[in-house]
Amino acid sequence: MSVEIYDVAVVGGGPAGAAAALAARRAGASVLLLDRADFPRDKPCGDGIAAGAVDVLAGLGVAGVTDGYPPVASLRLVAPGGTEVARTLPRPAFTVPRRVFDARLVAAAVAAGAKLRRHTVRQLREDNEVVLDGVWRARVVIGADGAGSVVRRALGHPANPGGHLAIAIRGYAPAIGAEQLIRTTRARWPAYAWSFPIGDGTANVGYGEVLRGTPLTKAYLLRRLTDLLPGGEPAGLRAHHLPLSTHRPPPARGRVLLAGDALSLINPFTGEGIFYAVLSGALAGAAAAAGPERAAQRYRAALRGRLGRHLRHSRFAALLTRRPGVVDAAVRAARRDGAVFDRMVDLGLGDGVFDLRTIGRIGGQMLHIAPPPS
Repeated sequence: MSVEIYDVAVVGGGPAGAAAALAARRAGASVLLLDRADFPRDKPCGDGIAAGAVDVLAGLGVAGVTDGYPPVASLRLVAPGGTEVARTLPRPAFTVPRRVFDARLVAAAVAAGAKLRRHTVRQLREDNEVVLDGVWRARVVIGADGAGSVVRRALGHPANPGGHLAIAIRGYAPAIGAEQLIRTTRARWPAYAWSFPIGDGTANVGYGEVLRGTPLTKAYLLRRLTDLLPGGEPAGLRAHHLPLSTHRPPPARGRVLLAGDALSLINPFTGEGIFYAVLSGALAGAAAAAGPERAAQRYRAALRGRLGRHLRHSRFAALLTRRPGVVDAAVRAARRDGAVFDRMVDLGLGDGVFDLRTIGRIGGQMLHIAPPPS
């Protein structure tokens, strides 16, 4: 059997992999897209699609990824101490089931010329090119194969340790409103439950917490979910791991790049990963399409330029919010000041950063110094 050769091979057909394939094709590279499943397929996730992710995809020439799913205009955030803030989001978000969202992205990549094959990659070997399972050769490989990434392991990087890895369970239940809801809790902090309305009378609901070295059962996660969001057991329950960005492996080595969950690009402040996935995938695809020489350096520089400052700020936020009292203060500040709310949303759902004003307002609330509402 002859071995097929491609400029770029992408392992994993989720948002990071599809975005990588799209970016590489736009740059004129031949692209192989491998995934172990047929599409459409389900993927446990909160299904939240932030405006920034839609922007990245639009830049890749992909439109209509949220068609049929109404925008969600507002967010209600409940602090561990019970204080609430409900405000209009800086830009509307969407809730699109991953069975739909991922299939749309893969279809766009195929329409752009990527060759989609169903295959479970088990082995990578580098010589003049990267050989995948002895079947395909590629000048550059992008590992976008999720939290249990085979490509990441092939580079010698273990999974995230406790404290930098979360677990979540999600299902679908009748919607309880038209706004996004995030309800945090002091128990087992950091932990929270969510309800994201889809627009058809149902919502994606779930519960997640940071792992500390002790395995958690499905029964425990479900109990925590129903304690925080009463209403019976949701349908379609599935659990998944979230490798947090506070413990990332090197993004690339030689001809092999990592993107999305494989690179531990999960926001430690919120658990959001779709924006990171499509952005890192797009950057990886562009870097890979420019050729194998210095592909790793190009990708590292692109990630640093686009996300470096944000990732430093989100790590700082994760450290601060290990104390639930800091979150209580932040929610109080966001309740009084819409600009603080917007900064928190941009940090948690996009590539935002803190500013001195926001830090000052939160610090003031910690000291019970309350400026006038705005």
